[in-house]
Amino acid sequence: MIATIQYVEKKFEEYNQQMFAGQLPKLPIELSDAKTFLGKCVCRKRINPEGKTEYYDFRLHINTRINLPEQEVEDTIIHEMIHYFIKWNQMEDTSSHGPIFQHMMNSINEKYGRHVTIRHEGTEEQNEQAIDKRQHWHVVAVVHFKDGRTGIKVLPRVMPSIVNYYTKIVATKDVVNIDLFMSNDVFFNRYPNSSALRVYYMEKDEVMPHLTDAKTLSIKGQKVLIND
Repeated sequence: MIATIQYVEKKFEEYNQQMFAGQLPKLPIELSDAKTFLGKCVCRKRINPEGKTEYYDFRLHINTRINLPEQEVEDTIIHEMIHYFIKWNQMEDTSSHGPIFQHMMNSINEKYGRHVTIRHEGTEEQNEQAIDKRQHWHVVAVVHFKDGRTGIKVLPRVMPSIVNYYTKIVATKDVVNIDLFMSNDVFFNRYPNSSALRVYYMEKDEVMPHLTDAKTLSIKGQKVLIND
């Protein structure tokens, strides 16, 4: 199912009374087309005069990109309501899904027969729905290793980040060379865009067809050039 604001509001009120003793004030609910999360409870924080962190201005975001079974939508709402409860009551957990979160999650699952989890493991079909199908320009590094493996990395379109990644990876003893491309093939939308020094391994025959129409790039000094 694809959630609506009315549906989320109804479930929020139902679970607020049933699981959270009606303690949670209503908050703005927004639908999201994001591909990186199913739900998110966001807020601002400030330091009060006593030097303690306070959380305020809460908002609940629910994903509508992925078509989920109703139970998974419900569990997503409950998951985010646990986050809301912890922050609203100014409780300090050790991490986003620390002991306080896990204790509340496990108690709700046991008492109400829910299946709330820390992380949602989507099906292949759901993961495919999450992929952005719009065309975006990506800088793609194809890394060739001495053992015959091929890896790819999608880099930020920022010259210092590209140069830094290229310089450090090409100096690695296990790397033969790196090819750089500028591509708008939607295949690369599924990969994180970052300058972290890592690659995603795949068969060369799998990646190269997606670079047929790409522009090639080269590094000269501290500059990235687009080859004719």
